[in-house]
Amino acid sequence: MASNRCRRDPCGFICLLLTYFSVFYADYVVIQYVLIPAYSGSVWCTLHGSVFNVILLLLLACHSKAVFSDPGMVPLPEMAIDFSDLRSQSERMNERGCEGWTVCSRCETYRPPRAHHCRVCQRCIRRMDHHCPWINNCVGELNQKYFIQFLFYTGMASLYSLALVVSAWVWRIRSEREEDGEKDKEGEESPTKHLIVAHYIILLVESILFGVFVMVIFYDQLVSIITDETPIEQMKNKLLKDRANGAPPAHNTHTRKPKLALLREVFGRGSVLCWLLPLHSTPPAIGGISYSALPDYDV
Repeated sequence: MASNRCRRDPCGFICLLLTYFSVFYADYVVIQYVLIPAYSGSVWCTLHGSVFNVILLLLLACHSKAVFSDPGMVPLPEMAIDFSDLRSQSERMNERGCEGWTVCSRCETYRPPRAHHCRVCQRCIRRMDHHCPWINNCVGELNQKYFIQFLFYTGMASLYSLALVVSAWVWRIRSEREEDGEKDKEGEESPTKHLIVAHYIILLVESILFGVFVMVIFYDQLVSIITDETPIEQMKNKLLKDRANGAPPAHNTHTRKPKLALLREVFGRGSVLCWLLPLHSTPPAIGGISYSALPDYDV
């Protein structure tokens, strides 16, 4: 499944490589050029190195789960479905209480409410948020938790590396001033200094760019959860509102739930501390993932 996505979306494969390269580069610079020179022989070197690497391990674990987990693909029917009498079948769907089910002309199958088709994955995804090239996968009902965790730990790693680089830079400037330039004459050569400064600048730029980027997406993800509307649904509702000349929609496609209940549907019904770990969460009690390829009506 992952190899198929890589062939369909080369940009996603490049983003995967860029993600892993950025993580390992940040770890290399922090250990080699920040912690060892500034905190050598101190317990802070081991402490900062351990904490930073734990964050990176959690980041990679959440990223791997988001990449390889099923986002909630709607199963394809075993046999082809005849859509010639679609209108009459739709009427029977409404009579049997299957409102919200739609037909995907690309997958040639029925899809449950809040499912949308992804052009990259070429499948319908339950509660699809968007297709993210950084995980080369869709963000949907079953892997949104891992995607949000990946954003959270990426933001933490960016802030942590930013603080470490700034502190190491300040320490280097102070040590050079105390030695009154003797270090330049006897010890460290100018090319080595330029290399260290270049690594500092690159890591600072990387931390700022990735930190701001993931925090914005992290905020949007939380808003979409507590408002119980994916970006696709928000766009559709906005179009319907514009067509109705600013009037609110005639009815909601789903009932509004408490915010904590909405968060538990994504992160699981266990302890809040488990929300920070890439563990398999219990499916929602209502509107869960158990469904058939066909709605409940007589074909």
